[in-house]
Amino acid sequence: MIRPPLSVAVVGATGVVGRTMIQILTERAFPIRELRLLASGRSAGVSVSIEGRSYPVAEATVDAFEGVEIALFSAGSDVSTELAPLAVSRGATVIDNSNAWRMDPAVPLVVSQVNPDDAAQHEGIIANPNCSTMQLAPVLMALRDAAGLERVVVDTYQSVSGTGAEALAELETQIRAHVAGEPKEAHVYPHPIAFNALPEIDVFLPNGYSREEWKVVTESRKILHLPELRVSCTAVRVPVFVSHSEAVHVETSRKVTAAEARELFAAVPGVVVLDDPARHVYPLASEAAGRDEVFVGRVREDPSVERGLAFWVVSDNLRKGAATNAVEIAELIAERGWLGPASVRGAGRSGTGDGGGRA
Repeated sequence: MIRPPLSVAVVGATGVVGRTMIQILTERAFPIRELRLLASGRSAGVSVSIEGRSYPVAEATVDAFEGVEIALFSAGSDVSTELAPLAVSRGATVIDNSNAWRMDPAVPLVVSQVNPDDAAQHEGIIANPNCSTMQLAPVLMALRDAAGLERVVVDTYQSVSGTGAEALAELETQIRAHVAGEPKEAHVYPHPIAFNALPEIDVFLPNGYSREEWKVVTESRKILHLPELRVSCTAVRVPVFVSHSEAVHVETSRKVTAAEARELFAAVPGVVVLDDPARHVYPLASEAAGRDEVFVGRVREDPSVERGLAFWVVSDNLRKGAATNAVEIAELIAERGWLGPASVRGAGRSGTGDGGGRA
């Protein structure tokens, strides 16, 4: 139980993920003494309505964090790079949803049911992983712990909500244009997304991978405490409003049957196995939307490698992929007394060498 109630700020409160953070704080009855909603200067003065209650939005400045104990950031890397250290200087513990701090060696990158003990070592900032990495990490953890991991290949099918409200609106506009027989105009993406699949998410890097794909590679290694894990990813944007789907191929150190893999996945908190292809039962993006679980199905042995598995993973990218995990981290550090920097709390090394185990 979290006692006493805390002062909580949400930065980026007018965005899709920020609004979801507020909603989940309410749903989970997080004990809040004061809720401050913050955004850019152009959004200051508006109100956000969550479950029938209106919340005013103020400008995110350093002074706005005075007295805040936990600050949930979802306002982009530039804002987080500038404001997160300032929020920490005013006494807040920051849980950041951007890419700004994830690969900083001094900043824990945490999935609540995979490596919770890593959060104990924070010096004011805890990073929330990329949504595609988030839903993948719990199932990879199960295989790592039981059989060891050698190689992971993942192809993502990512919804437009990962880009934000403008992308959601553009998909809907393009669908309406298609029905009306009008041209589909693209502004958010380089090509129309409606009835299409775009193998381009974020910028392309010199190695040929997109930044989104490379996030899956580097973040998975950090979360799982497997710095040499062989990972490859192809990230694709698809015309789905909410929920990301992933086709995953894994090579384990010890052979794992499909039946054993299903049992391992089902034992992870927050993971649900839906796997009866003969009855057309498998995870669907439309059914995962609005849920906090990670859904796994189509589990089968991959005969192309000696110890291979293939499976399908789906999760709501706005909830578990972003907002829910951030709130779960907030609950974790509040319950365990990990508010404030570890150097101030005198925290020693906590957890285990494999990432701290399951929460």
